[in-house]
Amino acid sequence: MPRWAKEMLIGIVPVVVIFLVVIGFNIVPLLIAAAVLGGLLLLLHIRGGLAVGAGQERKRKKVGSPKLTFDEIGGQESAKQELREALDFLIRHEEISKFGIRPLKGILLTGPPGTGKTLMAKAAAQYTNSVFVAAAGSEFVEMYVGVGAGRIRDLFRDAKARAVKEKKDSAIIFIDEIDVIGGKREGGQQREYDQTLNQLLTEMDGIYTSDAPRILVMAATNRKEMLDSALLRPGRFDRHIQVDLPDKKGRKHILDLHAKNKPLAEDVDLEKIAEEAYGFSGAQLESVMNEAAIYAMRQSLEVISQNHMSMAIDKVMMGEKTDRESNAEEKKRVAIHELGHAIMAEIVRPGSVKQVALSPRGKALGYVRHNPQQEHYLYTKDFLEEQIMIALGGAVAEEMYYGGRSTGSSNDFEQALNIVETMMKSGLTSLGIMNMEMVTKEELMRENKEVLNALHARTLELLEQRRSIFDNSLEILLKEETLTGEQFRCQFRENAFLPA
Repeated sequence: MPRWAKEMLIGIVPVVVIFLVVIGFNIVPLLIAAAVLGGLLLLLHIRGGLAVGAGQERKRKKVGSPKLTFDEIGGQESAKQELREALDFLIRHEEISKFGIRPLKGILLTGPPGTGKTLMAKAAAQYTNSVFVAAAGSEFVEMYVGVGAGRIRDLFRDAKARAVKEKKDSAIIFIDEIDVIGGKREGGQQREYDQTLNQLLTEMDGIYTSDAPRILVMAATNRKEMLDSALLRPGRFDRHIQVDLPDKKGRKHILDLHAKNKPLAEDVDLEKIAEEAYGFSGAQLESVMNEAAIYAMRQSLEVISQNHMSMAIDKVMMGEKTDRESNAEEKKRVAIHELGHAIMAEIVRPGSVKQVALSPRGKALGYVRHNPQQEHYLYTKDFLEEQIMIALGGAVAEEMYYGGRSTGSSNDFEQALNIVETMMKSGLTSLGIMNMEMVTKEELMRENKEVLNALHARTLELLEQRRSIFDNSLEILLKEETLTGEQFRCQFRENAFLPA
């Protein structure tokens, strides 16, 4: 309803009511009828029953055919290639029909958050010249029975109608967070989510790929293991494409894309930044470029320097610097803790430490910055044990100097426990190859304790041998609050632990 019409009603209705009261008309039945009618309209609106509400929702889902190509998505070359091959079935439908090939009905994109799954769905619509209709799984979750299933029907109906209206041969329906509605169904317990999932399965089964417009369902999830098996079978989501964290080459490509509209100084080496950003997702790399630009703007500079980029990596990884002031004793304890991590890292992986800092970032009171790591896809038992020893280094250092630990080791212990669990699942412990569910909790706890105690003893022995490095490095770190990797390795050389 136009705004002027609402304003007229607001002005006219009270005048009419007052006039009826003045002439002696009994308005009580009218008020009761108005209240009942208003309640019904409100209930219909909440349940999505009003045509206006449904129309607004469909309007909100209309994204239009996004002008995004696969070339504009950094990294993910293998995932993009696999997706293009799957999409060719939608484009070359006449050719594949000659061979009796059943076209795909659904493509599932899986992988960690921030890796570009939504971007790839938008690029797929551009690649196939399809209508693009998007919705999130959370949009179908509501307390009223049948609402989610009705919205699924509306979604498919809207995609077909828009494809006909825009004279396109195909439409892509993209459902993000599909694990919200597509989770495993529990036997004997009927939930509203189950009705929504059942409706989605029905709609996918009703897709006739030979009819125009053709419908392709794409979905994204971070938790594929949570999905119901009925969704994953052939004939529904036929292709499962893994969208992983980018490798070094992919990270460099992403940084190049986000650097196009930013003034970079001549000293900026994006290759080096790609190395330092090991394990970063595409979203985190975009944030690095953005934060680096913010640092340059804060300093009223016209270009972004390499230092700004390194500061941005620290911020994205650890959080912004905080104003928390520690007392002298707490500061010393944090320094000893971080030196424990750094010395252990330098022992097992020489040259790996880039900086030790006492500046608080996020929830951390200090941190160790490591040099770029090599890409790893397989991990040996020795490598994982070294990772555990680096994680335990901080707590062991506190025990050496204070005789006990602090709460600052909680995240380190969590990391160590996760690595031990990985080792047990991979058959790298004395339990051998086994099914975790067939081993009692007591046996798992015993093995976990034995692994951690053995590595704790090794860590303590190695750090005790280098107590002189602690003492010398601690003085510099407490005074300057940062210790560069070269200063740190100089202490090793002076104490005859590294070759000159």
